[in-house]
Amino acid sequence: MNGCVRNRRMFLMTAAAGLAAGFSSAGYGASRREGSEPQWIPLFNGKDLSGWKEISKKPGAWKVENGILRCSGGGGGGWLSTDKEFSDFELSLEFRLPEGGNSGVFLRHPGTGNGAYTGMEIQVLDDYAKQYDNLRAVQYTGSIYDVQAAAPGVTKKEDPEKWKDRATKPAGQWQKMDILCVGRKVKITVNGRVVVDANLDDYPDKVAKHPGLERNAGFIGLQNHGSGVEYRNIRIRLIGSK
Repeated sequence: MNGCVRNRRMFLMTAAAGLAAGFSSAGYGASRREGSEPQWIPLFNGKDLSGWKEISKKPGAWKVENGILRCSGGGGGGWLSTDKEFSDFELSLEFRLPEGGNSGVFLRHPGTGNGAYTGMEIQVLDDYAKQYDNLRAVQYTGSIYDVQAAAPGVTKKEDPEKWKDRATKPAGQWQKMDILCVGRKVKITVNGRVVVDANLDDYPDKVAKHPGLERNAGFIGLQNHGSGVEYRNIRIRLIGSK
């Protein structure tokens, strides 16, 4: 009798332990799924313009060659837009500019108007070109164009030595840009260095000229400023919905 009771107790304890372990594993699995990092999604497939649409009076400037998204520039201007809108995300890409090159990455663009104002533009520029010596600090690569200057945050004339301490490379080299856009926070990293870490609520004086600062979603775009530019390895991971 005692042996039977003892065996039964051992059985029940083992079963309970097994159930507890099962619940623990299930809970851990759910926790891992809920807390896992968002997955990177290619925005550019390296083969064609699937997922993009060209917005231009003279389309045809954007081509895909050898896995590279090339813009020939020219007088058409305009931009290349994603066909979907995005809200909170991390965007990663590489770009290469010719000497004197000028482009930009539009964020939360409504699809109409100049994206530097109706949305936001993250500047992409050959910072070292002589023709740009007299630009304002808010016009160099990594800046939220006309809103927040990228580090070091000075013009070439204000402090030539400090200006040289830039994250960017000379024209003709591939460079990397990462953009974290979550709610009112925008962080820009160029070649591994954070050059902007901004809260859009800190610029109420800019909203009249840049109504796009108040938007919370929109298209991502690549600007054709007429000078030519190349992009590759464009990918995104979504943070939250949309």
